[in-house]
Amino acid sequence: MSNQQSLRNVRAGFSLEWPQSLGVYDKYADAQRAVDFLSDHEFPVENCMIVGTELKQVERVTGRLTTGRVAMGGLLSGLWMGLFIGLIFSFFDNGKGSAIAVIVSTMVIGALFGVIWALVGYSLTRGQRDFSSVSSIVATRYEVLVEHKLAARGRELLTQLPGHTASQQTF
Repeated sequence: MSNQQSLRNVRAGFSLEWPQSLGVYDKYADAQRAVDFLSDHEFPVENCMIVGTELKQVERVTGRLTTGRVAMGGLLSGLWMGLFIGLIFSFFDNGKGSAIAVIVSTMVIGALFGVIWALVGYSLTRGQRDFSSVSSIVATRYEVLVEHKLAARGRELLTQLPGHTASQQTF
């Protein structure tokens, strides 16, 4: 199978023929609950999709960056990389030297390289980003879509779902 054929198969798994909306939910759990309800009532849920819409990026600031924190992060990162490289080198040592010496020396070199690399990178920002953070892309709303030929039946079933609060929206 060619790469293009494989890509087409993946895309086909994420598409519906003339999709129609069964409802739009503010929380993913509510959209999931609706599809689960449909499944419990023997609706062919393999013809459904939950699509996150109105995407936004959320960045959570985790702390202030200082020269010391940057250096420590570089040191630890370099130690891990040195340990990894040292372990690989020790496998090909053939008994000529001490595996421990190889591992320790690559860890020291890795730590030194990590500190230098982290501090150079930090200094190039010139204080424009003195904080650490993690970011994520999240959806604001979740729409349940279904094949057009099953939309009326799906909407009818969802009227029986206790507490069903989806807004109807068609794109």
